[in-house]
Amino acid sequence: QVQLVESGGGLVQVGGSLRLSCAASGRTFSSYTMGWFRQAPGKGRDLVAAITWSDGNTWYADSVKGRFTISRDNAKNTVYLQMNSLKPEDTAVYCCAASSSYIGAYYRAGFYDYWGQGTRVTVSS
Repeated sequence: QVQLVESGGGLVQVGGSLRLSCAASGRTFSSYTMGWFRQAPGKGRDLVAAITWSDGNTWYADSVKGRFTISRDNAKNTVYLQMNSLKPEDTAVYCCAASSSYIGAYYRAGFYDYWGQGTRVTVSS
């Protein structure tokens, strides 16, 4: 059974940094696409960044380009989201997701088969 466990959320001041981790288990993920989504209070769930496990291709939402970096550690089966220059509008619950597909609508939540429970990020001003 696939498990995705996020960690690293918390409270940070504007301009600060956090690194989120998503530990994946229960499957060989070499052909998977991994995504980080976020959901702010009263809003929908949006893709922040995605990465293909096999070759490390990445995609970012325009709102985080240049500030966030997604990466993966194959040996640890872990995906990271490094978040720098955080803004109040980055406040949300961040969820890790895994898709068994390599190509497709990676920006849609429905593309993903498995989800973590989420970790909360609060950026205070």
